Amino acid sequence: MKPKTYPALLGLAMVLFSCHNRQKADLLVYNATIYTVDSSFTTAEAMVIKDGKILALGKTNELEKEFIAAEKADAGGKFIYPGFIDAHAHFVGYGLSLQTVDLTGTKSWEECVERVKTFAHENKEGWITGRGWDQNDWEMKEYPNNEALDTLFPDRPVLLKRIDGHAAIANQKALELAGIKAGDTLTGGEIEEMEGSLTGILIDNAVERVSLKIPEISPAQFKKALQAAQQNCFALGLTTIDDCGLSYSSVDQIKVLQATGDLKMRLYVMLSDEKANYEYALKYGQIKTDRLHVRSFKVYGDGALGSRGACLLQPYSDKPGHVGFLLSQPAHFDSVARWLNEKGWQMCTHAIGDSGNRVLLNTYGNYLKGKNDLRWRIEHAQVINQNDFALFGRYSIIPSVQPTHATSDMYWAGDRLGEERILGAYAYKQLLQQNGWLPLGTDFPVEDISTFKTFYAAVVRKDANGWPANGFQPENALSRQEALRGMTIWAARSNFEETEKGSLEKGKLADFVILDADLMKEAPEKLLSVKVLKTYLGGEKVYELK
Repeated sequence: MKPKTYPALLGLAMVLFSCHNRQKADLLVYNATIYTVDSSFTTAEAMVIKDGKILALGKTNELEKEFIAAEKADAGGKFIYPGFIDAHAHFVGYGLSLQTVDLTGTKSWEECVERVKTFAHENKEGWITGRGWDQNDWEMKEYPNNEALDTLFPDRPVLLKRIDGHAAIANQKALELAGIKAGDTLTGGEIEEMEGSLTGILIDNAVERVSLKIPEISPAQFKKALQAAQQNCFALGLTTIDDCGLSYSSVDQIKVLQATGDLKMRLYVMLSDEKANYEYALKYGQIKTDRLHVRSFKVYGDGALGSRGACLLQPYSDKPGHVGFLLSQPAHFDSVARWLNEKGWQMCTHAIGDSGNRVLLNTYGNYLKGKNDLRWRIEHAQVINQNDFALFGRYSIIPSVQPTHATSDMYWAGDRLGEERILGAYAYKQLLQQNGWLPLGTDFPVEDISTFKTFYAAVVRKDANGWPANGFQPENALSRQEALRGMTIWAARSNFEETEKGSLEKGKLADFVILDADLMKEAPEKLLSVKVLKTYLGGEKVYELK
């Protein structure tokens, strides 16, 4: 052999040696600006993934020296963020709503009725259900009555929920099936009458009396509903969703769908405050897999501000003498808190009004005593008396808020609360200061599922038309970094999952999203136009913009 061939052989040997010593990986994502959302909020340009988890982040050339990937993905110079986590939503409810009448965005009761007629023509059997109307969006900002529904559907039950789910209108057939009559009363709800006759309007617990009469859907329908919801959520970069208030039977169906691979979405489930669910929890304990986590209960403190069911310390400014109501007696909240504290479960309670929040904060305090890491949550924490903000920090109670509630309610919330009380409402910055972190969600389908609307509302505090000019109570706007943390690592922390997701770091799940614009730098007026290009769950591409 000629001597001059030795360098070539030596070079080949070095290449083979190098390849042999490089770690094998499944995927290398490169040519990106990766916001890791780690403790230092660092960025990287490439990321290596194996078996659904992140092996390393850094510069492309350095990672290629250390790893050999079976697949490479060029991010095209775009922007990568941790998969978004919605800390408060109704995933199952949203999926089911996709199979009912969509009443969101209606500008009158007459428009609602027309949508119901169209739906009924296309779906000729069974109950007619729907959700999304909001009388505050109509020229006549009063509750409707059910006369039109009774005329159109005398023999077919109809139940149409208000956008927040805390009020509904039912036709006479549905009221009859639920056994509701004029003069009926109940705890934590109202059955509206006009001159001794039912109008069909039901508030809070009264809605449940009718809802319980709706037949359960089949497993096939349940699967179809959740798969539709999942696809819409992946398209907006959501990779984990907190489903706030499910029955154990829904949990069992979700387990089956996830086991068969028919449902990929990661879910953090709060069981509803019902006896059967406590028995289930006692029998099976907490559930933890990569895709399903069940370790909390959802309790309802009071109603909603829009339907004037939120429990206030002083009467509504636009309805003298009316203060709303708690949905259960304080003794019930105390008994639930005692049980959950003894069994080691997380308590998450819906509280809107300043009175509802005060009752729950003090109930929590009776068991939490002082600083702790139990992460009991107040869902919404919407209207807080200035004397009560400190209770969140004193007892390490986590306010779980939904920024789009502020920009949806800002048109009329001041009428409900008055000039002074509104200053303690939707006070996200003030709430953030209590514990130093704040999980963010949407409450979909009450609000839109859009992650970008959440970010925009948190940071800009304006509607899509840029109103109001200076933002709604801009002193409570969050910074972009705070908003992003609230949608990722802080949301994960509220679920006891911050060691496995919520940031892009070595050893964590490879849940991430590629966006066409930089949330940290994009002009405020363009944030609502940001698009998800791809969504990855455990390193698997589950969505790509076509």
